[in-house]
Formats: sequence, C-alpha cells, structure tokens
Amino acid sequence: MFSRLPSIGPVLLVGSVLLALVGCTTVGPDYAGAPAVAGQAIQAPRFARDTGDATTAQPGAAAWWQSLNDPALNALIDQALANSPTLQAAQARLRQSRAALRQQEAQKLPKGSASALGVGVWQAPGTDSETRLHLYSVGFDATWEADLFGGTRRATEAASAQAEAVQADLADAQVSLAAEVAQAYAGLRAQQQRQALLRETAEADAQLLALIRQRQSRGVSAADEVEQRLQQSETTQASLADVAAQISASLDQLTLLTGQAPGALDAQLSSAAPRLPALPETVAVGDPAGLMQRRPDIRAAERRLAAGQAKIGQKEAGYFPKLTLLGDIGLAGTDLGHLLTSKSLALVGVPYLSWNVLDFGRTQAEVKQAEAGRDEALAQYQATVLAALQDANTALSRYGQQRQALLHLQAQQASADRSLALTRQRRQAGAASQLDLLDAQRNLASAALRTLDGEAALVKDFVSLQKSLGLGWEAPPAPAASTGDSAALAPTRMQ
Repeated sequence: MFSRLPSIGPVLLVGSVLLALVGCTTVGPDYAGAPAVAGQAIQAPRFARDTGDATTAQPGAAAWWQSLNDPALNALIDQALANSPTLQAAQARLRQSRAALRQQEAQKLPKGSASALGVGVWQAPGTDSETRLHLYSVGFDATWEADLFGGTRRATEAASAQAEAVQADLADAQVSLAAEVAQAYAGLRAQQQRQALLRETAEADAQLLALIRQRQSRGVSAADEVEQRLQQSETTQASLADVAAQISASLDQLTLLTGQAPGALDAQLSSAAPRLPALPETVAVGDPAGLMQRRPDIRAAERRLAAGQAKIGQKEAGYFPKLTLLGDIGLAGTDLGHLLTSKSLALVGVPYLSWNVLDFGRTQAEVKQAEAGRDEALAQYQATVLAALQDANTALSRYGQQRQALLHLQAQQASADRSLALTRQRRQAGAASQLDLLDAQRNLASAALRTLDGEAALVKDFVSLQKSLGLGWEAPPAPAASTGDSAALAPTRMQ
C-alpha cells in the first residue's frame, strides 16, 4: 500500500532551516514590572498616623493572632483555615489554574498518536471469481507546531501569571477569613461579658424599684419616680434579650466560618468567665513599601497585569505564519507474516506552512481586545494599591484614636469606682441613703459597660489593622514539577 520514500534528505533540510528560526522572535510587549503608583506615599518612611504603641518593624505575614495569647481563638482560626468552604473553593480555583498552566506548557511539545488496522475483504462464491484480500497497517504519527513568533510562549507567560494571581487570591482569602473569625470571636466574648454585667445591673434595678415602691407606700416618693425606675428596669431587660440574640448569632457565625453545623461550638465557647483577647504591648506596622510586598490583593492585581501584557503578544502572533511539522512512521502490507520487513516500511515527513492573510481584521480585533484587557488590569492594579494605602492609614488612625478613647472610658470607670467607695463611706456614716448607694453601684456598672464596649472596639480595630497590613496568610505547597520552563509559582518581588 505504501512504499518507502527514496529520500527524505530535502525534507529534513527544509525542516532544519525552519527550526533554526524557532525561539528567535517573540512578538508583543515585554513585561517590565508594575508601574509606580502613589510614589510619595510608598517612599514614606512610615505611615502617616501614629498609634502610640506602633513600631516601624516589618511584621510577619502569618499567624498574627497568636500574639493575642488566646488558645480558644487560635483553635478557631486553625479550624477555619482547615475546614472553611470558602477557603476550599479558593484552593480548588488554584488547582484549576495550575492545571491550566500545565496544559498550556504541553502545547510546546509534539502531539502523537498510534494506530493499527486490519481489514479483510471477501467476495462471496457465485460470482465470476472468488476474491480474498487482507490489509494490515500499524503506524505512529506526530505533529508539532513550531513557535516561530512566540505566541505559545506568551500564552504560557499569561497562564503562569494567572496561576500566580489565583495563588495570591487564596492568600487574600486566608487574610479575610482569619480576620473575620477574630472579629466574630471578639464580638462574642464582649457580648458574653456584657450579658454578665447587664445581669448585675438588672439585679440592682430590681432592688432600686423595690426600694422606691416602699418609699412611695410611705409617701416619701412620687409615682413618677416609680415609673422612671420601672422604665430603667425594662430597658435593662430589653438589653439582656438583645445581647442573648447577639450571642446566638455570633456562635452561628463562628460555626459557619469554621465549616461546622450550627450549635457545634456552643459548649466549647460557653465559658463561665469569658474574656477579651489581650492585645500585645507593641504593634509592628512597617512602612508603605513593605505593605506593597505583603498584601496579597496587590500581588494578585500585579500578576493579572502581567498576564494581560502577555496576552497581547499571544494575539499578535496571529499576524504571522504558522509552521507545523507532520511526521508518520508506518508498516503496511497484505500479509501479516511479512509486515515487519523493510519493504513494508513507509516514512513521511512534511513541513506545513500556513498564513491567514485574509482574516479581514479578526487578528487586529483580538489584539485590541487584549490591549484593552491589559489597560483594565492596569487600572485595577492602581486602584488596588491606592485602596490598600487608604485602608492601612485608616485602620492605623482608628486604632490610635480608639486607644485614646479607651483611656478616657477607663478614667470614667475609675471615677465611678471611687464615687461608689465614697458613697459607701457616707452610708456607713449615715450621710447617704440606701438609694444613693444603689445608684452609685448602677453608675459603676454602666461605666463598666462603656469600658467593655471600648475594649471590644479596640480589639476589633487591632484585627482590622492586621488585615489592612495584609497579614494572616501562608504560601500553599509548591506545585508538582511540570513540563516546560515556566517560572515557579512562588511569590516574587514586584518591581
């Protein structure tokens, strides 16, 4: 069926000349790093706001919550990082992007397939002659598109940068998840402490109401004073009901964040003596330049910009010819016993050059789309950098201002405590009534509630600060080795 070609030397010669061109040209703009954004702000030695206990040391990227010395919080965040469906979805997207990169790298290599064929033809008796014919064929064929103008290389660059962007998205999801768990936990502990203080206030309200009613029965107090104390008591009861609902909602939120069913954490977090996490004495905030290197959302935006740049070259390669090398090695014959002989061997090698010269602007339109995509990625990168700087500055300012506000609340509580002590002394001396003493106790409880709210707000502002600094992520395991020579997916410094 096939005969051996008399010579394939000319074909090999042409192929060798064309192969010499491979890798010589890569069309499209080269990526030179992300452009400068807010240069003066980034060059600043530190952030604008002073938090009082902040240091310019560069913070570590991961596990900032361990500085709060709260084992329950540590366990919750570990559970969330291991079991959160949101994080598992981000990890699945990372696996998808890495698989897409490996698929793109494989485009650089030849494609081949093997085949085997056995055919028998038999003409039935009763005709002029009985005919039997058998045909056997086995072979292997391969095709390879030479990347003359770097379209495949640019596509691999884009896939690699996109995979790095998705890896940064995973880190950003870790940052957000750890901060959400810490915020919800701080809120829960504050609500539990608030519940305990409100119960004490409710007891004081009951005693005050009972005392006022006794005074009314003796004609010492008016009816409107009784109503005022009754309204005060009902307000406290309403607050108790509200805080109970908030505690339930916080527990459900934490179970959701940790990937568990509602009620799974009730026993674990129903502490008899709940406390807020203790803040560290100093907070490392670094500088804006360090923030640029650390925040994963900035990293993701920069990698998408690099991918958009590479896609331009990928599309520009469509302007130029494509060279495909076709090869086939086969054995064919009518006798299976003589199939594996030199006479049955057939070799085919064909260079195939194609050029879509009449595309009527299709390639140009694809290039324009890629350029617009790159411009969009550039604008997104600039917006991400500016938002990150604003986020960090705002978080630092709020944290610093809340520290000052808490000092005033603590001073108020200390004053209420001293006032209660003085009222007790006056009561012992007969210069103050039991009503005065109960009022002083209630004032102290109210001041303690305000201080508690301030402490909870400060813890939440600390968490927001850690999130704004891009802390709370760890690099995922390195991907398995793949074909090609694309860059590793580990984060690199941005230019």
